[in-house]
Amino acid sequence: MAIDIARFHQAFFEESFERADAMEQALLQLDVSADNGEVVNDIFRAAHSIKGGAATFGFAAVAGFTHHLETLLDRIRAGQRAVDAGVVELMLRSADHVRGLLVAARDTREHDAELSATLQRALQAALSGDAAPADVAAPSPMPDVSARASGWSISFIPAPDLFRSGNDPLRILRELAELGTLRSELGFATTTPAFADMDAESCYARWQLQLQTQAGESEVRELFAWVEDECELRIEALTAQAATAPMASAPAVEQAVAALVDVAADAAQAKPADKIVPIAAARPASVAVKNPAAALDSSIRVSTSKIDGLINLVGELVITQASLSQFAQGLDPLGHERLLSAVQQLEHTTRRLQETVMSTRMLPIDSVFSRFPRMVHDLAARLNKQVRLQTVGEGTELDKSVIEKIGDPLTHLVRNSIDHGIESPEDRLRAGKPAQGTVTLRAAHQAGQIMIEIADDGRGLSRQRIIDKARSNGIAVADNASDADVWNLIFAPGFSTAAEVTDVSGRGVGMDVVKRNILSLGGQVELSSVEGAGATVRIRLPLTLAIVDGMSVAVGDDIYILPLSSVVECLQPATVQIRSIGHEATVVAVRSEYLPLIDLHRCFGVGAPARAPQDSILVVVEAEGRKVALQLDELLGQQQVVIKSLESNYRRLRAFSGATILGDGRVALILDIVELVRSAGRAAAA
Repeated sequence: MAIDIARFHQAFFEESFERADAMEQALLQLDVSADNGEVVNDIFRAAHSIKGGAATFGFAAVAGFTHHLETLLDRIRAGQRAVDAGVVELMLRSADHVRGLLVAARDTREHDAELSATLQRALQAALSGDAAPADVAAPSPMPDVSARASGWSISFIPAPDLFRSGNDPLRILRELAELGTLRSELGFATTTPAFADMDAESCYARWQLQLQTQAGESEVRELFAWVEDECELRIEALTAQAATAPMASAPAVEQAVAALVDVAADAAQAKPADKIVPIAAARPASVAVKNPAAALDSSIRVSTSKIDGLINLVGELVITQASLSQFAQGLDPLGHERLLSAVQQLEHTTRRLQETVMSTRMLPIDSVFSRFPRMVHDLAARLNKQVRLQTVGEGTELDKSVIEKIGDPLTHLVRNSIDHGIESPEDRLRAGKPAQGTVTLRAAHQAGQIMIEIADDGRGLSRQRIIDKARSNGIAVADNASDADVWNLIFAPGFSTAAEVTDVSGRGVGMDVVKRNILSLGGQVELSSVEGAGATVRIRLPLTLAIVDGMSVAVGDDIYILPLSSVVECLQPATVQIRSIGHEATVVAVRSEYLPLIDLHRCFGVGAPARAPQDSILVVVEAEGRKVALQLDELLGQQQVVIKSLESNYRRLRAFSGATILGDGRVALILDIVELVRSAGRAAAA
């Protein structure tokens, strides 16, 4: 039965893109003045794995180009080629092209053949020690010197476990036959077991081949690229005499298939015919036989949809467990001791199960940080600056959905730091700083959230310059405004202090979009700076968007959930703290601040009559740097709730970010604090 290998394509592309990223990161670690042995080995292994997989699945363009890059890496690994800045840049461009070839293969579209040819010639020039730039126009193809031979004599001895890796040697023979005239002799090891003792998954055949072709050795060798670690291969130029001398047996590829069956059926009695060149049964010591047990991976790939489904089921289990716990509270502890103990154990187990399942969505933030070394490298070279990227806490984990959305804001902030934060080497030296600037990416867990910092040791922000720019834009700014208020002007739409517009970024240009994206994730962003010493952007994000630590509150007979990360404090105000503004607006004095008061009875149209503010509970919440006080009836407690999407199950509702199901089966809406704060601001402006 034929095996449809197309179903393995997705896994191949996922793994190949990961290896391309790993190859790029390792290339950026190469030091032209140090021993790079292990780093080069890592790059070589990544390129080799991509080439082998691509050849296995028939992606010839990927395998062919990566073979050239692998050859250069092999020369460097063997000490036959020195590493210099030009070679590193060439290999970085080649790694980019490998990624592009993978994208083209994945999307079944044509790749950039001209760029492939240009880079291949540059790699060939680098092999000979020439410093050929990778961006020169590709000259007319030079004939392969080896192609002048009349053909090739090939000794192909597969490893016994070749079939277990999904490889088919007959496919190689068919592809060889397409290059010219192929003649083959089929042989078997002298220690081939009896037919009854043969392993159906082991390969006992060997081939001696003669290929008459004008193709070069590299083109022939490429056809064996994906099995070169699982065979003994020898390719020699075929002399004119050997090419014309008749072989004792020259079956076609299809005849070779039949020969395999015939010889194997009588392998116990029949020795290889005299006309077959004897081939040693033992593999050379240099070729290691793979240990199937050692090849077992400790991880598996699972689609996100399956994990999301599992999380939903665990959420339903949590709701059921909460319902049981609520029901058990009314039971007699003496008469139902065992039942209450089981319910308590269920609660403990359910909590652990929920945490474990949620952790399957957690990924290290390194998957985001890893994109920046290359970006910093290229951008610094483009701006003629010396920049070192330092990452701290890259193993810090957060939800996959957060990781997918935080990449663009971080990219903008890092580009800003390099473009307008880090000075030129000359300016830094004049300021008494090292010529090389430093951009630091730091991540850490903090109080149930993740904090990400983007810091640079550049010129920092100019307070007066920002104030002057704000006033020129019509924004009123007091002279005694706090630094925090001044720095927040950076996030105003269209605000920029850059002297000129660049195609990279401007400190402030697009910062409003950065802030809006972070706030949409339930996060907060703040900026601090010391002029002449650098700037730091701090981002606080929830660890996951699937669950939330919330405060249950009652408004009339309804229950709502306030995200705990937005809650500042709770209080019961005195009458003197309440002030009325106009006919409807009310504020509450909390220490030195007057906060807008939002009566949730009136806001949500709850039927129960509202109490006076001084007879109610006020919860102060904060979003976008502003605070409001929410008036409600009762605090019910804190709990971790599973977020259910309103938009996908019903429709989008303003002031609500989702819903959850309580232990008694009731639905509780989760308040959107950002929208409530914005609505209070709009009301004040009106």
